[in-house]
Amino acid sequence: MKKSVFPSLRQLTFVTGACLSLSGFSVPAYADSQSFTPEQRKEIVNIVRDALKTDPSILADAVASMQAQATAKQQSDALAAVRAHKDLFGQSNTDIVLGNPHGTLAVVEFYDPRCPYCRKVLSDLDKLVASEHDLRLVEKIVPVLGPNSVLDARAILAAGEQHAYKEFQLALMSDTASPSTDRIRRVAQHIGLNADQLIKDMQSPKVATALHNNIELARSINLDGTPTFVFGDLQIVPGAVSLDELKTALARMRKSH
Repeated sequence: MKKSVFPSLRQLTFVTGACLSLSGFSVPAYADSQSFTPEQRKEIVNIVRDALKTDPSILADAVASMQAQATAKQQSDALAAVRAHKDLFGQSNTDIVLGNPHGTLAVVEFYDPRCPYCRKVLSDLDKLVASEHDLRLVEKIVPVLGPNSVLDARAILAAGEQHAYKEFQLALMSDTASPSTDRIRRVAQHIGLNADQLIKDMQSPKVATALHNNIELARSINLDGTPTFVFGDLQIVPGAVSLDELKTALARMRKSH
């Protein structure tokens, strides 16, 4: 759900400047209001008020423009963080890698195992990995939805210690029972894992460190939610995008190589 956007005083000043320029005046977007006489300020307010009454879309367009600029700035800053720490993103060798471990198309997925949108894209990611033989998909678990997410995230990473990351991930994220250690034990036993060892590994420093590092990395790109996909250092795509959208972003990445 998107938060409501209320323009700040600085933003409203920008909007005023934009409205005046549309009305034929040449007023700097961030002009100091003290440079106008009281009569001029009153006239400016009346002009802006009349313009907004005549065409309310002026304000909506200005706010939309500012939102677009803010989004572009956020994406630019996030990609700068990715470029500065490539070894922690697509080139990471401390995370689970799906697909071709030597692939040149490095994509990172940040996901929460309790996130319904992350569950929704699981099958699409399997199809993507199967069809793109040069894809190196680095999976980073970020338990952002509370204690139950932390519990499941620890279990999935612990399953990796028994070389069953993907199998256990699918089984656990497909299971609809209430989160608990007993549920994790049951799922582990169902797919043939050593459940006692898995429960023990869930508390290991290695698992705790991996989750901590993933969360810090997510913060470095101001992660808004899960799933979020990082395509090399070219594009960050948030949300449960479709298989076609994933392929389009991958094709764009391939062209840049």
